[in-house]
Amino acid sequence: MITTNYLIIGSGVAGLTFAIKIADRFPDKKVTIVTKANADESNTKYAQGGIAIVLDKDEDSYQKHIEDTLICGDGLCDEAVVKMVVTEGPERLNELIEWGAKFDKNAEGNFDLGKEGGHSENRVVHHKDQTGHEIERAILMQVNQKENITVLDHHFAIDLITKDNYCLGAYVLNQKTNEITAYQSEITLLATGGIGHLYGHTTNPVIATGDGIAMAFRANATIKEMEFIQFHPTALYDTSTGSKFLISEAVRGFGAYLRTKNGYRFMQDYDNRNELASRDIVSQSIDLELKKSGDDCVYLDCTHLDLDAFTKHFPMIYEHCKSVGIDISKDWIPVVPAQHYLCGGIVVDRNGKTSIENLFACGECSRTGLHGANRLASNSLLEALVYSDKIYNYLSSTPLTNKKQNTVISDRTLKDLPEINLDYLNAMKAKLQLLMRQNAGIVRYDSDLPAAKKQLLHWQNEMEEIGRTHRINAAFYELLNMMAIAYLIVQQSIERKENRGGFVKFKSAE
Repeated sequence: MITTNYLIIGSGVAGLTFAIKIADRFPDKKVTIVTKANADESNTKYAQGGIAIVLDKDEDSYQKHIEDTLICGDGLCDEAVVKMVVTEGPERLNELIEWGAKFDKNAEGNFDLGKEGGHSENRVVHHKDQTGHEIERAILMQVNQKENITVLDHHFAIDLITKDNYCLGAYVLNQKTNEITAYQSEITLLATGGIGHLYGHTTNPVIATGDGIAMAFRANATIKEMEFIQFHPTALYDTSTGSKFLISEAVRGFGAYLRTKNGYRFMQDYDNRNELASRDIVSQSIDLELKKSGDDCVYLDCTHLDLDAFTKHFPMIYEHCKSVGIDISKDWIPVVPAQHYLCGGIVVDRNGKTSIENLFACGECSRTGLHGANRLASNSLLEALVYSDKIYNYLSSTPLTNKKQNTVISDRTLKDLPEINLDYLNAMKAKLQLLMRQNAGIVRYDSDLPAAKKQLLHWQNEMEEIGRTHRINAAFYELLNMMAIAYLIVQQSIERKENRGGFVKFKSAE
């Protein structure tokens, strides 16, 4: 068993910013970050757009940002949380700048604020089209300078350790040695990101398998609003499964048009904001157009835009399109919706506390009440920054009451059993991803969901039997977690009776 003061599971913006602050505040305490891939591999890294923050008080206001968030969330946001997150944005941005993060400025030396779907004003602070990558770079540099922070990469947290509704830490699998160690901690923070790989077609990296939510679910934490899954309208279309290249919403904010194969600008038929409607509406509109036409994709037309300005704003998108044979000055970009973000998750209060004592959650794995039924573009990095600060402030000023700290925890040993067949796991994962795309995608049907639930329970029983008779590994636990997440999404989709935001359900497909 290894003891630490703060155990952070995940290495995106949520986990790392908390680690930096708590390590500075308590230099004598140990901070341990567990991440299943490299330290810089997280959903944060792939965030292209930016951070929605009110800086131009002449054109913009906190109230406008609050109203845009509430409209996008379709009546299910917690208004007090929205106000708190929006008004604390500028302060959190200043911290990132102090830590070395750089953001684009215009000729006058002011921040070059972008505009995205659902926003009434330009307020998105960005670093070209690689904002997440820039933030991750800056905060990892800070983390590496702290002597009391230990980063354990290629370590996979498999289960929380709990007793009488207290979290005592987690069991962690070292993927290099294949040993499981108990990490006992005064405080455990889940900052494990999203669930995208569950759908296969996703803008998330392959590490996004819902591990933190699944662990919290097994520990009986409250999980809510898993049915609200945001699909990004414009992922680059190709015929493969797996992570998709994202064409940032900011491209539509820059003036790109969505067209059918025949050139028709269809968004004018669905919303008076046209291409700048919120993500749920644009994704559902594309889905309906594709069902009507039978086409595989729609197109993003940038050919009328200033090419020099485009390549300056979106160098990564321009180069990637070029690398696959798309010249944006004359070719339309083929796009389809892909899973992008989970709006629900582990329920937390305004201090990031879960329903389990001494367990906190932050970032995409948490359900704060900010997003409601649909997340407003570029509010996710903002949420992670604000809530990691809230957790830090709470833990800086609140005495710990871990009544179970003397509990003896034993390490788990991997039994000498046959290895699990990886071909079996890969085949099962592909079947699960197809099930979710077909039954719990952009549009769902009452007639499909109970059958999907029955299939998931059957697969879970099959997996549990394999876990008893074979030597477990990280791939097995990832798939087990994905099945737990799938069950939560399907069950909570069955329970939700009215359509809101990103959730659309009909009685049957006929």
